[in-house]
Formats: sequence, structure tokens, C-alpha cells
Amino acid sequence: ALGAKMAKADGRVSRAEVAAFRDVFHIPPREERNAARVFDLARQDVAGFEGYAARVAAMFGERKDPLEDLLEGLFHIAAADGVFHPREEDYLRRVWEIFALPERVFRSLRARYVPGAPPDPYEVLGVDPAAPDDAVREAWRRVVREAHPDRMIARGVPEEAVRLATARLAAANDAYDEIMRLRHPEDAEEA
Repeated sequence: ALGAKMAKADGRVSRAEVAAFRDVFHIPPREERNAARVFDLARQDVAGFEGYAARVAAMFGERKDPLEDLLEGLFHIAAADGVFHPREEDYLRRVWEIFALPERVFRSLRARYVPGAPPDPYEVLGVDPAAPDDAVREAWRRVVREAHPDRMIARGVPEEAVRLATARLAAANDAYDEIMRLRHPEDAEEA
């Protein structure tokens, strides 16, 4: 039902979204008729999805991995028609809230499925979200060393490579700043 309502979130259900639903939810042949009936009923209207999400969340309790997988499946359905509609974003954000998943899960999935979405800062630096501040700082320093424009110029790389390195450096700086703001909001308030 959550998958069908996701497909309807932008106001219409496309063939690509139905195909994406089938990619995500594997239904045994003997249950296809029942699943089709549930899908057809659920896709008539988005209303009521929050109740379904709450029941699914309760089913898994403290186990968050299945909820992350389900949220990713919903992102897959939302992106299937090539358009990421604001109502789809609202739907996914609300399901994420009900599932009580960490913000980085939503951001990472959004970055993966939505063209132009800002990347997950941990992925930019190549560190695990559980890494201590020192490890995050060292990863940031490594990117700065590798991508610093002065170093690139000294190596004699083409101008295009210097521009790419400059963009990579800016992304690393932004990622590091964002991680520190998220981890230490009290420091951001003082600044």
C-alpha cells in the first residue's frame, strides 16, 4: 500500500512507477491477484499512508534496516518516471519521519535518487557517519591535500583538472562544515 500511494503522490500513476513497484516488491505468483487489488485500491488516493507507515514501523520495532530498505524502494518508485515532484518529496519525508530514521538516511537516498540533490557530506569525505571527529577531520585534510589548486598547478595538470579539483575542494569544505554543524550545533549558534 505504501508503494502504491507513493506512485500516486504526484497525482498520477505512470507505467514506469508501476514497473518500479514490481522491481521493489517481489510478490509470489499465487499472491499477485491480492497484491494487484491492494495496489489498485491504495493508488486511488494518497490519504491514509501515514497509518500504513506507522504500522510498518511498529512491525519492525527497533530494527531499522528493513525500514531503510523500504524507504529506498519508495525513492526508487518516486524517481521512476524521471520527475521528482514536491508532493513526492513531502510523502517521502513524512514516511521517513514516521520510521524515525536518522537524517543522513534520508539525505543519502535523496542524493542518490534526485538529480541535483546535495550530496551526503559523509560520502563526500568518504567517512562513516559513526567516525569520530578526528577521523572526519583527517579525511577532510586528505581531500584538501589532494585537491588543492596550488598542488594541482604545481603538478602541471590542465586547467580543466584544476577547475575540477577546486570544485572538489569546495565540496569537501562544505561537507566538513556541515558535519561539524550537525554534530556541534552549539558551536554554530555561537558563531
